[in-house]
Amino acid sequence: MNILVTGASKGIGKSIAETLYETGNIFVTGRNIKALESLNTKGFCACDLSGNLEELIAFIKNNKIDVLVNNAGEYIYGAIDSVDFEKADHIYKTNLIAPTKLIAAAVPYMKEKKWGRIINIGSISGVMGEANASLYSASKAGLLGLTKALALELAEFNITVNTINPGWVETELGMNSIEDSEFSKEEIVECIPQKRFVKPEEVASLVKYLISEEAKGITGQGINLCAGLSVGI
Repeated sequence: MNILVTGASKGIGKSIAETLYETGNIFVTGRNIKALESLNTKGFCACDLSGNLEELIAFIKNNKIDVLVNNAGEYIYGAIDSVDFEKADHIYKTNLIAPTKLIAAAVPYMKEKKWGRIINIGSISGVMGEANASLYSASKAGLLGLTKALALELAEFNITVNTINPGWVETELGMNSIEDSEFSKEEIVECIPQKRFVKPEEVASLVKYLISEEAKGITGQGINLCAGLSVGI
């Protein structure tokens, strides 16, 4: 397997790259070159997913990526009537447009090989919606629609497509999003049925399972990994 993990310089992406190290050849991308260099990988491509993707697309094709983990994402908190539409453009490019372009770049080799795995890291906010995070919720909901359509389109080529929807995860992005919100960490934990944040390693372990042969029958699914948050309180 030639595995590409986006947003691998920290948080969930870093955990995924480390967890999959013995599963295949790991390639990573992100914006922090020093962080990418510190990972034990076959190679990396430093870039911003909201910018020009030509170099990363060439990287995907040259390294014959057959497992693509679209993990990189951005979060914006704020009321819809105060939206900075430059930021809106940025979040949609990063969270939805870039994953679509990367999938399009990787699929030809997967079709040729008649095998592939595409894992999108969505969010429980894309399943349930989140007040004052409409742009983030919409971009992650878009990943679910993309996942279902591509699962149908690519099934005959033995390519599976799934989305993992984490709830509150104990990462820098997760903690920063708390600071941007009107709620404290304690108040958020109280609303989670398991009274805890999900660990990045839990997401990574689920990715490892979904790319395995044991999970070849799972495709087109949005899997909620949220400590019960999607069920209720």
